[in-house]
Amino acid sequence: MFKKVLIAEDMEDINKGVFSLLTELGVTQIDQVQYCDDAYLKIKRADLDSVPFDLVISDLSFKVDHRSQTYPSGQDLVAKLKTDFPNLKVIVYSVEDRLQAVRTLFNQHHIDAYVCKSRSGLKNLTQAISEIAQGNKFLSPEVSNAFSTENELEIDDYDILLLDHLSKGLSQDEISALYRKENISPASLSSIEKRLNKLRIQFNAKNAIHLVAIVKDLGLI
Repeated sequence: MFKKVLIAEDMEDINKGVFSLLTELGVTQIDQVQYCDDAYLKIKRADLDSVPFDLVISDLSFKVDHRSQTYPSGQDLVAKLKTDFPNLKVIVYSVEDRLQAVRTLFNQHHIDAYVCKSRSGLKNLTQAISEIAQGNKFLSPEVSNAFSTENELEIDDYDILLLDHLSKGLSQDEISALYRKENISPASLSSIEKRLNKLRIQFNAKNAIHLVAIVKDLGLI
């Protein structure tokens, strides 16, 4: 079992709940922070002092306030931690239940567990801690089908970004101009039209509005 754990959570009640759970599980050293930057600095300091953390439990969403942050979100924090400290175990504990977001966290940032905040959240968090202590991965029941073969869609990050811009009301011309400005490829209007046509066929959507509605229902955006 883990001996030194950091909780990154800006909601005090949730922070206390996770702290109590870890105490019951016998964790001997628990640190709590409400900012992602503080989490990173604590982990880096502990590593330099040769007393590293075994596990980080982090939310994804942190309320923005007057304090400027290098890592404004839990996803930013997780990405940095797994780059700098690849052996550090990371559990994401969040209300977010979009399957694409979960897949990205596992596939790109290599997290060890994803637990949804729910009525069974702490129970699932307990199971997650046990599973990753044994070298396994864990997914909450709410997102357990994120890697199901039924959800193996031919859709990548470019598609997700394209659909997200579409859902925010941008026209194909505006998206093309934005991609040219941000050096995102392919950026041509014809390429964007072809990609959207492909997606409409793939999701059996009647039009762009229907397509956005479908992918939202699937939790892809």
